[in-house]
Amino acid sequence: MRMPSRRSLLVALLSVTVTGCLYGFAGGGLPTHIRTVAVMPFDNETATPEVPRELQEALRRGMQDRLGLRDAPEDRASAVVRGTVTRYELDIPVGFSANPNQATSARRRLRVLVDIEIVDQVTGKVLWQKTGVSAEGEYADRGEAEGRKQAIDRIVTEIIEGAQSQW
Repeated sequence: MRMPSRRSLLVALLSVTVTGCLYGFAGGGLPTHIRTVAVMPFDNETATPEVPRELQEALRRGMQDRLGLRDAPEDRASAVVRGTVTRYELDIPVGFSANPNQATSARRRLRVLVDIEIVDQVTGKVLWQKTGVSAEGEYADRGEAEGRKQAIDRIVTEIIEGAQSQW
């Protein structure tokens, strides 16, 4: 009877390890028991009421679409997302008119800063937490909503990638 080579054993071991990692978690890098999520209304330390509402809605959609988590009320969710919008900076000039007599900006930028945490309600453990999540969006004059959407989409991506990276 022939003994398997070291290489064969290594390949078999790696296959089992990778397969275990792929099936050991649901919704990316979240524990398998995390199947539902409650995205709570964000606290707002800014004067702009649209930002927390838009962020909550975008994050809820992102968690469903990209992590496969179902939306649930807080008391029945296996994970809860809480956060605070700490800063909303508006009208940061980006591009200016070529005429030095006109100080009119052609493009503007805004910045959103958020503190966020995702908590496993089953174990009470914080799955992911980050303060000062920052994103920017650019927009033309009177196009603030488009810039805000860009910034919010970037924040949602960072939060989801952070949740997925938790092995």
